[in-house]
Amino acid sequence: MDYGFTDADEGFRAEARAWLAEHAEAGQDRRVWERTLGKSGWIGLGWPEGGYGNRTATLTQQVAWAEEYARSAAPPRSGHIGENLLAPTLIAHGTDAQKSRFLPAVAAGDELWCQGYSEPGAGSDLAGVRTEAVREGDGYRITGQKIWTSLAHEADWCFVLARTEAGSRRHHGLSFLLVPMDQPGRVEVRPIRQLTGTSEFNEVFFDGALARAEHLVGGEGAGWSVAMSLLGFERGVSTLAQQIGFARELGRVVEAAVASGAVLDPVVRERLVRQWAELRTMRWNALRTLGRAGDAGAPSVAKLLWGGWHQRLGELAMSVRGAAATVGPVDWSQPQPQPQPQSLSPSPTQAQALSPSYELDLFQHLFLFSRADTIYGGSDQVQRTIIAERVLGLPREPKGVV
Repeated sequence: MDYGFTDADEGFRAEARAWLAEHAEAGQDRRVWERTLGKSGWIGLGWPEGGYGNRTATLTQQVAWAEEYARSAAPPRSGHIGENLLAPTLIAHGTDAQKSRFLPAVAAGDELWCQGYSEPGAGSDLAGVRTEAVREGDGYRITGQKIWTSLAHEADWCFVLARTEAGSRRHHGLSFLLVPMDQPGRVEVRPIRQLTGTSEFNEVFFDGALARAEHLVGGEGAGWSVAMSLLGFERGVSTLAQQIGFARELGRVVEAAVASGAVLDPVVRERLVRQWAELRTMRWNALRTLGRAGDAGAPSVAKLLWGGWHQRLGELAMSVRGAAATVGPVDWSQPQPQPQPQSLSPSPTQAQALSPSYELDLFQHLFLFSRADTIYGGSDQVQRTIIAERVLGLPREPKGVV
């Protein structure tokens, strides 16, 4: 495969870069920003033409847009779950009425979505879902709890994997329902405070929440196949954009290693070079597998690669900082005090540099947040099992064996 871009792709990239330079500004209200993107047709580039309000683009042009977005000063996206997960799922499994109802609102940036999959007893083992959806008249009453729900505090809707067949087990009897979040007393969102002190994730409690029957996707009992199809969309073009952010983080770590003198250590130099080489390999692998339909192992391989890589980068960021990594932020643009081997006590300058702070700097946040990279979105153990069983054809893991 040719890993380059055509002249048409580069023209599209230039248009995207110019638009972002004019409109993107860090710190903008994220919901307003979604509507700004929608007005210019930048949401839903990968969708087919269908009058949804989106412009269309080739796969390589979608990559160009995602990379330029990652390089810009644009705020983090609030609408990516609706655009990159729900929309492709509706395009593949939804009715014409469902597409007409939901896709234009996503494309316009008017409705934000969250994903109701994981539960306290069903995280990596998603087939253990216990949330129930009982048919009642022209809808379903949903009762249960979801956890680690990204952006639930901002979302207007949630796509929920629930058990619609009483007494069913594992993959059977599950359904995929679209549930409005604005149901006071029936839907409650509670933030989860993380190691980093932030709360991107939430618990969501459903207490008889209503979902309309026409908002059942794929038919009753087909939830598992719909849910697995959605997870395949989760690691597409966005993986390449993610790597732009990774490259930026790696660049900061390299700068810090130079500033602190850690780069003089041959072991640190080897680790830095290895991180760079592995990042290039991840990009080539992502380009190689991009748009390859039916490749069951590609998403799992990609997740294994970037999860471990990012976690190791967090560890390396702490290593180049040395003892200072455990205390307050350091401005690496300024000369750093050098350690004095003959003294057991820090100099006044060192003491000031090592003064405690209750706010995490970028490296500390990177280290703490990346501890979860090999768990969320499917743990490394689950990804290896998928590759072993579905790609390599190895014997299935015995169930019920501790």
